[in-house]
Amino acid sequence: MASWNILCDFDGTISVEDVIDSLLDRFGRPGWEALEQDWRAGRIGSRECMTGQVALLELTREQLDEHLQGLWIDHAFPQFVARTRAAGIPMRVVSDGLDYAIHKILGRYGLDDLPLAANHLSPAATKDHWQLTSPFKAEGCRSGTCKCACVEQARGTGARTLLIGDGASDFCAADRVDFVFAKHRLIEHCRAAGIPYVPITGFEDALELLPRLLDGSLLAEHGHPRVAVAAN
Repeated sequence: MASWNILCDFDGTISVEDVIDSLLDRFGRPGWEALEQDWRAGRIGSRECMTGQVALLELTREQLDEHLQGLWIDHAFPQFVARTRAAGIPMRVVSDGLDYAIHKILGRYGLDDLPLAANHLSPAATKDHWQLTSPFKAEGCRSGTCKCACVEQARGTGARTLLIGDGASDFCAADRVDFVFAKHRLIEHCRAAGIPYVPITGFEDALELLPRLLDGSLLAEHGHPRVAVAAN
């Protein structure tokens, strides 16, 4: 049985909704929409976009924690984590989102011990304002968290790498892994790029597919894994 590492996106993959979007809708000051448009048009990277957007949030820590209490994860994700742990498969959450929010949300399910690569959210000097830093950025990458660098670290163990994701922040990493469980926009990217993948709607599907990933039948059905592209 081949050994695997799993890298899993958070916003829209583990979580039901995008955390930063929900915060901006409720607590964002004017200007965050223009940053979003610049990012979607490719004029700025996600790190610049999110750094600017987080600076436009205005809320207390109590308001932040209360808001996060109302955000949920895929109901089958805890069982998926339990299954991977029982099989001895390492999993790391790789996110272009907010570490504080991810820890808070996963903590409600007893899962805040999952290894995490994400942007760091901290209080700014001005009361009720926040700032973003990116400890997992990489030179030449415009994302806050360079998921390609996370892939290279995972591949350094000699195991195959599975990516579970849903959107644009996962495109580059998907080009470099051995297999993908894809949601939403990531499905079309994998199809167009010839990346070995299966579409999923959530972690109930992932639970059903996991045994076939581990016994090799998914790879046999969807083509042999191509040689992963080395990160720049």
